[in-house]
Amino acid sequence: MGAHNRLLRTICLAAVVISSAANSALAHDTSTTQEGVASFYSDRFQGQTTASGEPFDQQALTAAHPSLPFGTKVLVTREDTGQEVEVLINDRGPFVQGRIIDLSKRAAVKLGMLRRGTAPVMVTLLD
Repeated sequence: MGAHNRLLRTICLAAVVISSAANSALAHDTSTTQEGVASFYSDRFQGQTTASGEPFDQQALTAAHPSLPFGTKVLVTREDTGQEVEVLINDRGPFVQGRIIDLSKRAAVKLGMLRRGTAPVMVTLLD
């Protein structure tokens, strides 16, 4: 039993180390630009608590990103029109395959994407 318990502890410790390394890599995205699809939050999220602890505000220039640290400023450029908006990352998401950022409604309006719902974008770190 002693050897079995040591093996289980070693496996658990390895899982914790691997999980910690994966989370650390996500929290410290080092690329300066990303290309992909942007979407925007539904009105039903208005006032709900974001992952950063702030209440969500559709009129703020904010966004959700899967890995950039909270408080990071990014420039979102719509690739098909050149329209740009600067937003602050204060939430996690999007949780839809292929999307790289979820924008507040105000940011989506600035990119002219309300009617479409999504748009091809480039996200550039400003910090």
